[in-house]
Amino acid sequence: MKRNIQDYLKNWKESERRKPLVIRGARQVGKTWVVDDLGENAFEYYLKVNPEKDSEIKNVFQSRNPKQIINELNALYGIPVIEGKTLLFIDEVQLLPDALASLRYFYEDIPGLHVIVAGSLLDHALSELPYSMPVGRIEFVYMYPLSFNEFLLANGQDGILNYLNEYSIENEMSEAIHNKLLQWLRIYFFIGGMPEAVKTYLETNDFTEVEKIQSSILTSFRYDFAKYGTRKQQEHLGECLDYAARNMGHKVKYVNVNKSANSASLKEAFNKLEMSRVIRLVRRTKSSKVPINQHIDNNTFKPLFLDIGLACNLGGIKLSDISNLITDFEGVLAEQFVGQELLANSQTFVDPKLYYWSREAKNSNAEVDYVVQVDNNVYPVEVKAGKTGKLKSLQVFLAEKEMDNAIRLNTDLPNFGKELEATVNLKGKVSKLSYNLLSLPIYMTQQIERQALKKFRHQE
Repeated sequence: MKRNIQDYLKNWKESERRKPLVIRGARQVGKTWVVDDLGENAFEYYLKVNPEKDSEIKNVFQSRNPKQIINELNALYGIPVIEGKTLLFIDEVQLLPDALASLRYFYEDIPGLHVIVAGSLLDHALSELPYSMPVGRIEFVYMYPLSFNEFLLANGQDGILNYLNEYSIENEMSEAIHNKLLQWLRIYFFIGGMPEAVKTYLETNDFTEVEKIQSSILTSFRYDFAKYGTRKQQEHLGECLDYAARNMGHKVKYVNVNKSANSASLKEAFNKLEMSRVIRLVRRTKSSKVPINQHIDNNTFKPLFLDIGLACNLGGIKLSDISNLITDFEGVLAEQFVGQELLANSQTFVDPKLYYWSREAKNSNAEVDYVVQVDNNVYPVEVKAGKTGKLKSLQVFLAEKEMDNAIRLNTDLPNFGKELEATVNLKGKVSKLSYNLLSLPIYMTQQIERQALKKFRHQE
C-alpha cells in the first residue's frame, strides 16, 4: 500500500539540509513499514536497530561519540554504516532515551549519515526525556492511519482518485461518480485506515477478519495502559478510551465518563491518550482570524478517535451487513471522518491541531463542527451525514464574526452558493445575513483547501 509520506521520505533522503528524522504516530499506523521500504529500496545498506528484540543495544548508545556508536553497531550487526549509502533506523526508540539524545551528535559530527528513529508512545518519551531535546538538530514528521485517498489507491481506484484530484467545482459531477465514491466512503467508515485492517480486507474481503484485526489493535492499546501509573489511573484511561469511541464529536462531560472520579484525574487521562495519539482532542476556539489558536479554551474539548474503523469496533458496530446498516451513529461517524481527514492530509512536518466553535447561551446555543485555516483565512465548517440539514449554527457564527464565507460537508453533489440569504437572531436582535457557501461531499474533505482557494479568493 502506497503511503503519501513515502514521497516525503524520498525527498528527505536527497535533501542537502537533511537532519536526523523522528517519525511520530500512534501504534500500528505503518511507521516501521514505510522506513523498511525506504531502507530496502533506496539505500545500499540498511541497518535496523530494535531494543525490543535486542535489550543489550542500549549500552551502545550510552556513548556521546557517534563514530564509536557506528563502529559498535557495525561490529554487532555486520552491516557497513557509510555516509550517503546507509540508512540507520532505530525503531521503538522510546525504549532508548540515550539514542534520542545522541541525534544531536549525529547531526553535528556525521551530517552525511541518514538517521531515522520512530516508536510507539514516543510523545511520552519526549516529554520525560532526562536530557534537553536537540532543538534545531532534528526533524519531525507525523503519521496517521490511511486517509480516504490512500484507501482508494490501495483498493485499485486510481482512476476515480485522479478524477477527484483534478475535479473543479465549476464542473458538474455525474451521479455515477458520486454514488461510487459514497459506496467506497461507507466501506471506509467501517474498515478505517489502520494498515493491517486494510491489508486484511484487500486479501480476504472478509469483514469478520477485519473485526479480528481491529479488536487485536485495541487490545494492544489497552496493554499500553499498564505503563501508566497506578491501577486507578489505568482504569481511568480505559474509561476515557471507551467514552471517546462512543462520544466522538461531543463535548466531554466528566460526569458521563465516571460519576465518582475526580475531573482532574479524567482530564489527565484524556491528555495521556492524546499524547499516545490514540485520540485527538478538538478544542473550542473563539477565533475567527489567524492565528486560529489565539483564543483557545483548553478546558472544553471534543474527542476524536485515532481511526474511524477502530471506533466502530469499540462502539460495537458489526460489519456483517454494512450495506444495510442505518444507525444513529452516522452523524458521529461523519464528524469523525472529517476530523481524521483534516489531520491525515495536513503537511507531513506539521503536528496539526483541530478546533471547533460553540456558543452556550440561554435559548441560543450554537456549535460549528470545525473551524479551519486556509492560507491566512479562517472558515467555519459544518458536517452533515445526509444531503440536507439546517445551517443555523453556521449562520450564527458568520453573523457574530461578521464573515461571509463558509463550508459545508455532506453527502450531496458539490455546489457553490453565492450571496445566500438568511435571517439570524443574534443577542436578541434579528439581522439579515448574506454569505457564500462552498458545499462539498464528505469524501472531498481533503479538497477543502484547493476548492476554497479557488472559490473564495476573489471574494475576500
